[in-house]
Amino acid sequence: MIPEIIEMLALGFLIGLTGALAPGPTLVATIDASMKGGWSMGPRVTLGHIAVEIIMVLLIVGGFALVVGDYAWLIGGIGGTALILFGVITLYEARTAALPVSGDPAGTVQPFLAGVVTSISNPYFWIWWFTVGSALLIGALSGGIVLVIAFIAGHWMADLGWFTLVSTSVHRGRFVLDGRSYRWILGACGFFLIVFGGTYLAGVLFPPGTGP
Repeated sequence: MIPEIIEMLALGFLIGLTGALAPGPTLVATIDASMKGGWSMGPRVTLGHIAVEIIMVLLIVGGFALVVGDYAWLIGGIGGTALILFGVITLYEARTAALPVSGDPAGTVQPFLAGVVTSISNPYFWIWWFTVGSALLIGALSGGIVLVIAFIAGHWMADLGWFTLVSTSVHRGRFVLDGRSYRWILGACGFFLIVFGGTYLAGVLFPPGTGP
């Protein structure tokens, strides 16, 4: 069981990192808040983001998985396809991707609320959780709730690590990553999504033991 937990933890981290790295409203909110309130704004924005994701996880694991029943294969197929599409989009965007630059460093800081609002208002967030997220959680649930916890813990470790790195970099006046390194890492994440999505989709369409 320990190897499965470690594998799911690593998978959650890698999948989570691909989403965290992508430029979006939560990343912009982290940069803005860090200019106003220092390095601790990154973890606090992340906590707001995690609060919304907790609700999503509970809905999927506690309710959605029960409704799906015999249609888990369909969710898996949609999730695998979505992984490949997200990977292609990430690879395409990585060619010209750049870390967003904050605008106004003045104002009141409410990092937790910023994490909540930017997550809820981001269409990518909902699309990801109702395709990729739900498929991976349902797949993890087949191995027990421990694997679900391992996956989501890895996912949150990626969010917390990346946004803390960003806020610390902003607080110190310079990013640890330059533009080229950022694009290379984002491109590697896109490639990983395509490979993993293809492998995952193949496992859904041709499960072990169904061959001739």
